[in-house]
Amino acid sequence: MFTAVLYCLASVSLFISFIRDKKKTIMALKKAWKSFENILPIFLTIILVIGIVLAVLSPKEISQLIGERSGWLGIIVAAVIGAITLIPGFVTFPLAAALLKNGAGFMQIVVFISTSMMVGVITIPVEIEYFGRKATCIRNALALIFSFVVAAVIGVILI
Repeated sequence: MFTAVLYCLASVSLFISFIRDKKKTIMALKKAWKSFENILPIFLTIILVIGIVLAVLSPKEISQLIGERSGWLGIIVAAVIGAITLIPGFVTFPLAAALLKNGAGFMQIVVFISTSMMVGVITIPVEIEYFGRKATCIRNALALIFSFVVAAVIGVILI
């Protein structure tokens, strides 16, 4: 229901924008389409990877690897996977939901989400170029530590 309300609100807003200034609205729609075209290959790749992972790994295997009973080893595995993968937020959360449904633990999913959003192993070279080695290392280390702290807090709250 809420989604339908948001779609209606967006449609009405687009209509009002179109009435006020057709040229700007068309230009905005073209920019939005370009952004969509840029995101689409990444999005499709991630969906493909998720599909393959869920097809190859059974819920039992996911549970053993990053399930509640996997403990700190599972948390570390989830952190490493999250830190290495470069997944946008709009893909990370559905992936996390799918993993939870297939036996992953809450702490493991929390650390996976945190590291995939904040720790950038793949982006380190670019980050070093713009911010320097020291700032990059400090930022990534603090993000990794924060991810474990949040996972521990979630573990305490949910236990």
